[in-house]
Amino acid sequence: MISFRLDARPSTMTLCRSAGASLGTLALLGVAPAHAATGGAQPSPDLTGHGVGLAALAVFAVAYALVMAEDVLHLRKSKPMLLAAGLIWALVAVGLAQAGAPHAAEAAVRHNLLEFGELFLFLLAAMTYVNTIEERGVFDALRVRLVRAGLSYRALFWVTGAFAFCLSPIADNLTTALVAGAVVVTVGAGQPAFVSLACINIVVAANAGGAFSPFGDITTLMVWQKGVVQFGEFFALVVPALVNWLVPAGLMAMTIGRGAPEPREEAATVLPGAWVIVGLFIATVALAVVFHAWLHLPPVVGMMMGLGLLKLYAYVLQRRTPHAAPVLDEPDDVFAAPPLEPSPQPGPFDPFKQMERAEWDTLMFFYGVIMAVGGLGTLGYLALVSSSLYGGLGATWANVLVGGLSAVIDNIPVMFAVLSMNPEMSMGQWLLVTLTAGVGGSLLSIGSAAGVALMGQARGHYTFLSHLKWAWAIALGYAAGIGVHLLLNRHLF
Repeated sequence: MISFRLDARPSTMTLCRSAGASLGTLALLGVAPAHAATGGAQPSPDLTGHGVGLAALAVFAVAYALVMAEDVLHLRKSKPMLLAAGLIWALVAVGLAQAGAPHAAEAAVRHNLLEFGELFLFLLAAMTYVNTIEERGVFDALRVRLVRAGLSYRALFWVTGAFAFCLSPIADNLTTALVAGAVVVTVGAGQPAFVSLACINIVVAANAGGAFSPFGDITTLMVWQKGVVQFGEFFALVVPALVNWLVPAGLMAMTIGRGAPEPREEAATVLPGAWVIVGLFIATVALAVVFHAWLHLPPVVGMMMGLGLLKLYAYVLQRRTPHAAPVLDEPDDVFAAPPLEPSPQPGPFDPFKQMERAEWDTLMFFYGVIMAVGGLGTLGYLALVSSSLYGGLGATWANVLVGGLSAVIDNIPVMFAVLSMNPEMSMGQWLLVTLTAGVGGSLLSIGSAAGVALMGQARGHYTFLSHLKWAWAIALGYAAGIGVHLLLNRHLF
């Protein structure tokens, strides 16, 4: 789930997720001896049973419990994870030095920094594009068109679900959920039961749609950039993801009446250059694919090149804006003196403003997670989990369990842990864990950024308990999607 902005979080998520995350993290990482590699280099000493290893594990558990209690403590999730990452690596360095490998920690931390750097720049470019498309009014135009369509409640249920499923592979599941949720909240005023069902449908559809695209979720992006699954291979998950959404959607739709809301008249303005920027975003995605598949370069190189195209077009757009005060396309301009008198014209388009609107808390949380989990891997915990989970349960059941964990624990650390373990699996199994990690968050409203965001947007109508009432139907879709993947893509196993 590529997270961009999250304005509200309900207090209901804390009771279930903070306790579940602490217990789930301990169960995931374990406390027994194992061997791990320092970023694929020389093997590091096993410190899982050492005091340093146990202390690092405790630091991670406490930090993640604070992350889950974010809405109660009003403490940004990045803060405890940044602190935990530093403490864990300090413990790793001390432990490895005592074990006679004083330089192993440096090599391992540089490897994890490279992992984060590639994903960070990729996400920053994607976030800037999506924020720019939103600022130009494209999403508002789509929302207004749906509001003015005059659809019945049942038709609106299916249209918003299909919209979420089709848009999330490109725009990310959080942005998609917020746009579709705005439509439901607007036209469903006075119909709380419909709003609740439609929001559940949007969450399931957005998460399912993001599961078969490298751009639909951070976890799929991680899998793609790691080189485990190639760009075109993700599309083998289209039908399983569609089944994952359609099964619960069909069951919920049967409870919706055939009435229709009162038609609403709204207007939205699409600003100049909007559709050109949409085209540039599509071209940027193509560049990332070409750089990765044909030139064997990291996809981030193509994304950053595409970001450069956006900035150049912004310059052209500024020059075409009549009577607009010139804005140099450099971040140092924030130190320039403001004009003596404000211009009566709207300010020129500046892509750096959209970059500022990126969800920096999420990006810093992402850094903390990658570094903290990487530190635990260096201590040997991930190798332990790989041998006990994948060696004991087998790849299929282990990957199904990963999806269940992602409903309680954020799927970013879960997927990064799996990628760091790098268990020996077929392409079908890697696609399975990609599917389960992406759609497993739909089992609970707190299991994905899309669900948490809609609980804030449709406060009082879409809640943890209202989602939980339909967990059985979502679980059926989860099982059906897995079954379809095992059957349809059996040649990949």
